[in-house]
Amino acid sequence: MDKKEYDELTKTINYHMDRYYNQDEPEISDYDYDQLMLKLKAAEKEHPEWVTPQSPTQKIGGTAKREAGVKVTHDVPMLSIEDVFTKEDVTAWVEKVKALHPDCSFSVETKIDGLSMTLRYEKEEDGCLRLILAETRGDGLVGEDVTANALVIPDVKRSVDLPYASLQLRGEVYMSHEDFEGYNLEQEQAGKKLAANPRNLAAGTLRQLDPGVTKKRGLRMFVFNVQQGPEELTESHCKGMDILQRHGIPVVFHRKCNTAEEIIRTIDEIGDMRGELDYDIDGAVIKIDQIRYRNDFPAGSKYSSGHIAYKYPPEERVVIMDDILVDVGRTGKLTFTGVFHDQITGKPARLCGTNVSRATLHNQDYINEMQAGLGGAYRIFKSGEIIPKLNGCVEAPKQVFKAPERCPVCGSILVKDEDMADICCQNVLCPAQLTRTISYFCSLDAMNIMGLGDSIIDILIKAGYVKTFADIYKLKEHKEELIAKGVFGKEKGTVKVLEAIEKSKENEPFKLLTGLGIRNVGKNTARTIMKHFASIDDLQKASYEELIAIDDIGDTTAQCIRQYFDDPENQVIISELKAAGLTMEMPENNDAGDKLKGLTIVVTGTLQTLGRKEVADLIENNGGKCTGSVSKKTDYLVAGEAAGSKLIKAQALGIPVITEEELLKMLS
Repeated sequence: MDKKEYDELTKTINYHMDRYYNQDEPEISDYDYDQLMLKLKAAEKEHPEWVTPQSPTQKIGGTAKREAGVKVTHDVPMLSIEDVFTKEDVTAWVEKVKALHPDCSFSVETKIDGLSMTLRYEKEEDGCLRLILAETRGDGLVGEDVTANALVIPDVKRSVDLPYASLQLRGEVYMSHEDFEGYNLEQEQAGKKLAANPRNLAAGTLRQLDPGVTKKRGLRMFVFNVQQGPEELTESHCKGMDILQRHGIPVVFHRKCNTAEEIIRTIDEIGDMRGELDYDIDGAVIKIDQIRYRNDFPAGSKYSSGHIAYKYPPEERVVIMDDILVDVGRTGKLTFTGVFHDQITGKPARLCGTNVSRATLHNQDYINEMQAGLGGAYRIFKSGEIIPKLNGCVEAPKQVFKAPERCPVCGSILVKDEDMADICCQNVLCPAQLTRTISYFCSLDAMNIMGLGDSIIDILIKAGYVKTFADIYKLKEHKEELIAKGVFGKEKGTVKVLEAIEKSKENEPFKLLTGLGIRNVGKNTARTIMKHFASIDDLQKASYEELIAIDDIGDTTAQCIRQYFDDPENQVIISELKAAGLTMEMPENNDAGDKLKGLTIVVTGTLQTLGRKEVADLIENNGGKCTGSVSKKTDYLVAGEAAGSKLIKAQALGIPVITEEELLKMLS
């Protein structure tokens, strides 16, 4: 790795640290993050001269937030624990400790997947040891005051029956599986966004401004360390934990071990517990029990001395296939979903803090490869700890599942594209496709007809008003009926929708091309195609050779376009839309140019003079591509006021960030 690659890796890790610690919205799994850190550590070991205090290996990921309170400087730094990933690494570390302190013993504990918090207790005039402050980790040196929220967590004691002048305890705030699932159920019923996992939800809940919200969501806490306290708590770690536990303070599972063999055995036992616990753990922590020995084994400015954390590999369960569901997508492609239960529990498989009972089976080739069929047993894991995925067949079924020969919805004969794995229903009037197809036609990216969402379109289809795209433009003929039936609400709502339908006729032809739902022709591809043709009629007549000559149009897309326009039923659809008065001719564009040709540009924030659509049109009319997300393929980010996560990601990836003024200069 050279210095440039090292700097890029540092930016990438800093970006993901911010997503995890500060925004509580990680984009990659813990495992993938750990792999990036291992790569960085290896580079710094080979080139120690590259290491600075700003390196991710030298700092803790969080920054203090103000949402729940004021900033607090920690009396004792709240540092991280260095991770190891093999049992050989654990044994080597234990042997290193034993070489210096042969009498050393260790505590092996569960590593709770939550948010770290320290509790400060002080003796008051009545002699009672009371909670005076609760603080989050933040950047390890400065956190935030979350005392009001901590007081509504049942595991946090307001007072402790111990005869000390003061005491500081550090623990992990977490959310149980039951409370997490209850929250997501309420969100789903309310039509709101679901939480990704218990850890993220716990972190966001602890930072709430309203303690009532925190109380309702049901946070819990385990104490795992005495930050400051009397000698009887800080001489032996295990002894200190036991004393706290006897006084009603919930502490992490911990076991005192004397040898590497005992430690490895306990790590395995904790690993076996994972499926039975009502909360998530992401490893096992190994600590030197004699606290006075710990400073003899410093681990740098970022990590606590005398600790390591063994990280378990991604969770995997064995499931039994109960059913394979076949559905038809908007473009007619068949989709396959495996439905299963955990072989041991008989319930949905528990993986990475969520219940999993379904996984995508992609296509018939994948089904054959995995030998997927009813009654078969399969290993399943979460790819990137997010998407459930099969990981091989454990016990083959009596029969591997075969896709039906006819569409499960309309009964039409299914077609498998040559050299492709997809199986498709090509009946454009297939009911399964029709609601989705019409909804897509009316969507923001296509004809942008406000008021025609999935549920309304479904009603119109079932009532017989809509069977094709052209029928949308005939709805005005049924105005009085629609008002009487209240399909769009009262008269005012009906008039508003019918006006939106009429206005959509003025859209440029690339919007219509997008809405037709031709496979592999999305909004950007449609815009690119229509730059090369004067009208939809011209596009209909275009040969395969003319289509494939267009930049970014490959063999598959060219074939899909020709197949669509060669179909007599689709030709009828285009004729009906033309007769309905939709714009088929491309407007003359005197502002078109090629000064941004080949450039991919993302726009974020509020610009001073241009709206989002205006700037997108400006970029694309000058040969550029305006996309909605930042990636390594992005050439520039145009940032306005209140630029958010896209700006952070662009900076992490080293992508040039320009202003609206600089963009206009590029075009002048």
